[in-house]
Amino acid sequence: MFESKSEQEARKILLGLVNEYYNTYQKGKDGYHKGDRIPYAGRVFDGEEMCNLVESSLDFWLTSGKYTKEFEGTFCSTLGVKFCSLVNSGSSANLLAFMALTSPLLGDRAIQRGDEVITVAAGFPTTVAPIVQYGAVPVFVDVAVPGYNIDVSKLEEAVSCHTKAVMLAHTLGNPFDIKAVKEFCDRHGLWLVEDNCDALGSKYIMDGKKYFTGTLGDIGTSSFYPPHHITMGEGGAVYTDNPILHKIIRSMRDWGRECSCSPGQDGMCGHRFDGQYGELPPGYDHKYVYSHFGYNLKATDMQAAIGCAQIKKLAGFTEKRRKNFDILYNALKDCGEYLVLPEATENSIPSWFGFAITCKKGVERSRIVSHLEKEGIQTRMLFAGNLVKHPCFDVMREKGEGYRISGSLENTDRIMEDTFWTGVFPGMTEDMLMKMASEIKACL
Repeated sequence: MFESKSEQEARKILLGLVNEYYNTYQKGKDGYHKGDRIPYAGRVFDGEEMCNLVESSLDFWLTSGKYTKEFEGTFCSTLGVKFCSLVNSGSSANLLAFMALTSPLLGDRAIQRGDEVITVAAGFPTTVAPIVQYGAVPVFVDVAVPGYNIDVSKLEEAVSCHTKAVMLAHTLGNPFDIKAVKEFCDRHGLWLVEDNCDALGSKYIMDGKKYFTGTLGDIGTSSFYPPHHITMGEGGAVYTDNPILHKIIRSMRDWGRECSCSPGQDGMCGHRFDGQYGELPPGYDHKYVYSHFGYNLKATDMQAAIGCAQIKKLAGFTEKRRKNFDILYNALKDCGEYLVLPEATENSIPSWFGFAITCKKGVERSRIVSHLEKEGIQTRMLFAGNLVKHPCFDVMREKGEGYRISGSLENTDRIMEDTFWTGVFPGMTEDMLMKMASEIKACL
């Protein structure tokens, strides 16, 4: 087939076959038919993602490369941030975002072991895990229902002389009250990390201007796991406008090295062999100088290639998520006697990740969830419910150390007992959403 063909001609033939394969065997595969299982989330893609993946594999540049650089640039221009670092997962993004704040380059503002970080227990564990693993102290504040984000009225009572940062997620795509949280952080000189893993595409209106969530704090993080707003299969991103934080993030992502050369690149700084670092011999190879205790958290170029196609679709995905949310909300809005439906934060335009429902007194969550699952409708708990109640906290709970609860976690416990959520992802049809609403109503 490839005799007398140039490499570019051969690639064109191969990619044409890939696109034909998609159109023949994959297109429409995720369409809903009566009786099908209704997932809470799923990947939505077309032939462009498959062609990008195959084309990147033909280069066989298996680590970060040209597609990584392209994705990071497009991500920055899409969200309006200066710096983006692609990583291998959203959990790694959260780890990197937190650990960047421990760098000695930050002087007195660096987080030390024993310092406190304000967060919530009603969320996903990897927002909190880096805090605990480093030896800092998470301070848990209650959330508000039906927004499912931190109750900003309780922030002041949570702060202490040891507080250094606030690290919060935008729950299920619904932004927390960024204005109130930013003003609190500015007042007390605290870092703000926005875990944006469930909210890519959400916006917040401040001072009359619309901002993407993840761009208003000091650092934002995203996840590109298949259920999220765009996907690479696995993958994540850490982004910031702060050049010092970006330098630290890149160093810690890439083994902790001092050098900023890309993989396969040598001597970009022009001083590879003439520097003096620490107590190393003069002229020690800059590529092997380490300014941080870091990791290898890079994504592959094959993942990035998928992301380059996906991010073009973000606006359309976001619009579909909002439309699906509205369909489900309108179908259930007459159930207020039995259910608490989700509400968007004031001054926000969510790109909904899911549709959270809290059962009112006398309505059993377990009965609704069991019925939905039996009918082939996937449900999920609101992540940890109350993370402090989980086995990972057993030792700390028994010793009474390693974390602090500010006030009570009344709504957090209510979420643990009474809340679940279903999906509104772009692959859902109106028939799927109406089926969900019908089966929920059947339980009331």
